[in-house]
Amino acid sequence: MSRIKARFDALKAEGRGALIPYLQAYDPDLETSQRLLDSMPGAGADLIEIGVPFSDPSADGPTIQAAARRGLKAGATLCGVLGMVRRFREKDRETPVILMGYLNPIDSYGPAQFCKDAAASGVDGLIIVDLPKEEADLLEPDATANGLDIIRLVAPNAPDARLPYVLQGASGFIYYVSITGITGTRTASTEELGRALPRIRAVSALPVAIGFGIRTPEQAAAAARVGDAAVVASALIATLSDTLVEDRATEATLPAVLAQLSAFASAVRAG
Repeated sequence: MSRIKARFDALKAEGRGALIPYLQAYDPDLETSQRLLDSMPGAGADLIEIGVPFSDPSADGPTIQAAARRGLKAGATLCGVLGMVRRFREKDRETPVILMGYLNPIDSYGPAQFCKDAAASGVDGLIIVDLPKEEADLLEPDATANGLDIIRLVAPNAPDARLPYVLQGASGFIYYVSITGITGTRTASTEELGRALPRIRAVSALPVAIGFGIRTPEQAAAAARVGDAAVVASALIATLSDTLVEDRATEATLPAVLAQLSAFASAVRAG
């Protein structure tokens, strides 16, 4: 059983949804992002999503774009991100880790070698934003062979007729992009989510994580009630950014982000 399935099964038994916080690797530097990653489970993260910095993050809004630029400036590479996961696994063998990013760095690395190295590093799942189902054979066989979950994205405007095709071969969980647009720009209402989720559940029994626009603990709690998990990204990155001085971490950086994460976790658990 994968760590992702084991975690969702355990949370289902507890009767609650999951909180999935996001951090951008190497933002604003390797040491700070490593310490943030290592501290997230203690602050309430049920699963963790790590963004791989990329120069053209087409699905991301200004907040995460800026984080990607900081990460690249700090020297982020795909190999370096896997190193972060390896160091995290020295202390935590249970919390699922998902890499979220774009296909170009993986294609440059070599998909077969990447999947082998990612699994060996302790990665559990992959969200590749610009890899449509039609081109999944570029990565899916190697991911499956190495026990990596392929997590599909579903948008609000996906036709019902397309959903079975898109979700064929998906594993781990389904990432529901709750808005049409880029990350961090607006938030879907509970009513919108309530209409969307039955369409997905009619096609797949996988857990559904809701992301792209969850900014407050209350919104996270609502998303985890309607779905199975809430993904919080831009809100945490914005808090981190607000603590920086000339794009450098300060003494306030980690405490501010972890306090915000704890508030999200408390809301999801109470919800």
